[in-house]
Amino acid sequence: MLKKVLIIDDDQLVSVSLKKALTRLNFNVEICLDAVEVFESIRNFDPDIILLDIYLTTHNGLEILKEIKIKYTDLPVIMITGYADVDIAVNAIKNGAYDFLLKPLDLDQLNTVLKKASENLNLKREVETLQEILRQDELTPDYFGKSGKIQRIVKTAQKLAKSSDTTVLIEGESGTGKEVFAKFIHQNSPRKTANFIQINCATIPKDLAESELFGHEKGAFTGAAQKTKLGKFELADKGTILLDEIGELTQDLQVKLLRVLQEKKFYRVGGEKEVEVDVRVLAATNKQLEDEVRAGNFREDLFYRLNVAKIVIPPLRERSEDIPSLSYSFLAEFNKKFQKSVTDIDPVAMDRLKEYPWKGNIRELRNVIERALLLIDEEKILKPHFLSFMSDLYAKGDKQSEKFTLTIPPSGIKIDDVIKDLILKTLKITNGNQVKAAKILGLSRSKLRYRMEQLNISVTKNFD
Repeated sequence: MLKKVLIIDDDQLVSVSLKKALTRLNFNVEICLDAVEVFESIRNFDPDIILLDIYLTTHNGLEILKEIKIKYTDLPVIMITGYADVDIAVNAIKNGAYDFLLKPLDLDQLNTVLKKASENLNLKREVETLQEILRQDELTPDYFGKSGKIQRIVKTAQKLAKSSDTTVLIEGESGTGKEVFAKFIHQNSPRKTANFIQINCATIPKDLAESELFGHEKGAFTGAAQKTKLGKFELADKGTILLDEIGELTQDLQVKLLRVLQEKKFYRVGGEKEVEVDVRVLAATNKQLEDEVRAGNFREDLFYRLNVAKIVIPPLRERSEDIPSLSYSFLAEFNKKFQKSVTDIDPVAMDRLKEYPWKGNIRELRNVIERALLLIDEEKILKPHFLSFMSDLYAKGDKQSEKFTLTIPPSGIKIDDVIKDLILKTLKITNGNQVKAAKILGLSRSKLRYRMEQLNISVTKNFD
């Protein structure tokens, strides 16, 4: 839809010329030549942006600006004048003007300012939509971002949601939003009116994991003397259960989970009667389960039972175009939480957010916006508001962005030799510490050990 621009200027020749020029640039333009009719024109035309001359014959444009911002807080107003006066420009910006331009207007500059104002307006409207989503606690496709990459995944999730029983495996780095995608699948499924139960397999103590999943009978073990406890699977009956960080389950629990997936039945800890449930299972992991299977850490039969359908969530650094909409959604969330009215993020500050590689992904971005909003008193987040606590993050980001280059000899080289040499050199740096070496190489410890066994690499301390 064309953005609507209202020109408020009593110079007819300038206004008509400007209307023709902006119409050619694909704006829908109307003119108001009489300052008395300003608010009638706004009501009738409902503009997206206003161009307002400061020096009108009968009225002061700055006073009109003040009235517009009182009645139409979010309506961007660009002030125009033929007089270069710094004090007036500062006063205009203080009173809410989006920008200040001098006549004769440079059409390219004006077009740029109008486009930025339009983008800002679009983001604010998205925020309003997201605020409504937050109020309703219901996820929509726009919640995840607008990039083609993420929207293709959203469409896949919508298709998978239509089945009430299909198991879905959701993979992605920590902080990419796997849990939110699982909730989105549940909300769009035939089971949406039933419970959505989530359990993080990495955080429950191993000796209590079976009880958490399947419940226990009274007296089954020390501490179970009070009453029978229902496990997460029973609580999710007729609904959906998300097994987050599924790769952390112990081998014995993997066996029991496989039986539940196949038969929809289990025994509570200490129980003698089978419990039958009707549950859709979603699983999430920041590991690549295929590698875990090859390394012997995850059962192959359970992997194939979970991997009926798979969604892989890309890291935030691969879809930086989603950062503005995500940032504004968090802005809306924390405005509500902290009872603040921060309305905008400065473009320079936004560029800073888009440049950072976000190792912690969306979770890290959310934390940055929360901290900035908590500490500032202004109505707009500026670049300096990030400097006090993001300098270390950016230093780390710069180190991460350093590129490794490999020189290949003319005679060629086997890939296994390259990998072996890389692992050996890394182990030498870490004095044989496999945990540190895995971290440097960006691998899980199990995957590194699998590679070492495959390439016949043995390790001792004081590695040479």
